[in-house]
Amino acid sequence: MAHQTTQPPTPADLWRMPRVEAATGLKQSRLYELIAAGEFPRPVKLGPRASAWVSTEVQQWIAERIAERDGGQAA
Repeated sequence: MAHQTTQPPTPADLWRMPRVEAATGLKQSRLYELIAAGEFPRPVKLGPRASAWVSTEVQQWIAERIAERDGGQAA
């Protein structure tokens, strides 16, 4: 019997605000409004004055917006 190895999942990148703004087309103030409303992924605290977003969560949020546009069909 062959030994199967499972690789750990590929780690997601962490995106800082300029990258999130570029990916979504939204400005910081609107992103924080969406976060407060529970409609956008929350950032990960990196330090007292630094936060970042998990890239896969932002990409999933974008994919959901596209699916809504396309009538709920997944891409």
